Amino acid sequence: MDSLKNLPIAVIGAGPVGLAAAAYLLERGLQPLIFEAGPTAGAAIEQWRHIRLFSPWRFNLDAAAVRLLEPTGWVPTRPTALPYGGELIDNYLAPLAAIPAIGSRLQTGARVLAVTRQGMDKTHTRNRGTTPFVVRVEHQDGQVRDHAVAGVIDASGTWSTRNPLGTSGLPASGEESAAERIASPLPDVTGRDRGTFAGRRVLVVGAGHSAANTLINLAGLAQEEPDTAIVWAVRGPSAEKVYGGGDADGLPARGQLGSRLRRLVEAGTIELHTGFGISALKSLDSGVSVESVDGRLLDVDVIIPCTGFRPDLDILRELRLSLDPAVEAPTGLGPLIDPEFHSCGTVAPHGAKLLAHPDKDFYIVGMKSYGRAPTFLLATGYEQVRSVVAALAGDQAAADTVHLELPETGVCSTDGGTSCDTPATPAATQDAGCCSAPEPVLVGFPTGLAHGRSGSN
Repeated sequence: MDSLKNLPIAVIGAGPVGLAAAAYLLERGLQPLIFEAGPTAGAAIEQWRHIRLFSPWRFNLDAAAVRLLEPTGWVPTRPTALPYGGELIDNYLAPLAAIPAIGSRLQTGARVLAVTRQGMDKTHTRNRGTTPFVVRVEHQDGQVRDHAVAGVIDASGTWSTRNPLGTSGLPASGEESAAERIASPLPDVTGRDRGTFAGRRVLVVGAGHSAANTLINLAGLAQEEPDTAIVWAVRGPSAEKVYGGGDADGLPARGQLGSRLRRLVEAGTIELHTGFGISALKSLDSGVSVESVDGRLLDVDVIIPCTGFRPDLDILRELRLSLDPAVEAPTGLGPLIDPEFHSCGTVAPHGAKLLAHPDKDFYIVGMKSYGRAPTFLLATGYEQVRSVVAALAGDQAAADTVHLELPETGVCSTDGGTSCDTPATPAATQDAGCCSAPEPVLVGFPTGLAHGRSGSN
């Protein structure tokens, strides 16, 4: 990067992994330029601030970020406590973003529209590796400006692009026109968004921890608002995967979640429909009619989509990427995390080498690096950016030495809705981490096979 040493490194996204990347860049003497589409750091987490994480504080703090925070008088929270999303913002991300070294380089309300090479589209090869990147950004004042940078770390996550309700990866017929009847993922059903759901017939779609938490919270709302009716639709033939291992689960918070949900279904509090792949939505005067592929109909007032997320790759169209065809993760990483083959287990440690793309000095990190796979941990993202920044700084030995050991700890979320760090039901307060290892530096992400698609169940 010597020829580009006077230019900053763009960091897209000011969530936990993006701010960690900025912290590592500063430690290496490189200058971050952070673009956050939302109004504040952690804007995506703000949408689910009412959700408690499975993993305790000690697994959600990045080492370089902590080193920046400590001289300010910042006091860490009890390391074994399970934080809510709001606490992750208020007690960690907001103080980190307020540090002048970070805050002076953070631009909020700055939505990245495209990333390319200066004067080149993706078809041009000559001198490509020594040509600056251009990040085109729509800023808070409505102006669109181009920023020349030496490298790009895309930590923008996947929250803004949820998977559709329909089957085959496509929106159901009528899904767009019924948008007013579709809530945001992980709504605060007993708090901020209570009025949307109280006394109404609510359909939850999905078969992972996002759905489980939402259903349990709706059951709590129904106790206070008896006219609230809860309907749950899953594509699979049963909900056993969501119920998990119960008391046998190695992670108590997760096991209790499934057991509690099973009891609510068996008691009739939740009306479960299995094998319900959605083919069409039809808006009604006071609700929406939902049709399955086999012709069954459900009339409800509002739908909560817990169908997962996918990466926004449109902003990267002019870059040369190498993506796994199945999960849209970097090619080398994709086979190791494909949810078609994985639940929990071990995956080889990875860093810059596995995350690299044909366009030199461009990296996708964090939740977005997992593409459509849901089994991501914050601690994994922190190690990713430590390695990536080392590579950008020219310290290949440090980049290749990844400190990541991946434990086998049972079944994790497979709905694609969130990382494995979130969410945990508010009632589950045990000091347990989702797929976490005994020590902070030995933390990994959950899968099902040790060797990806080459393994066997």
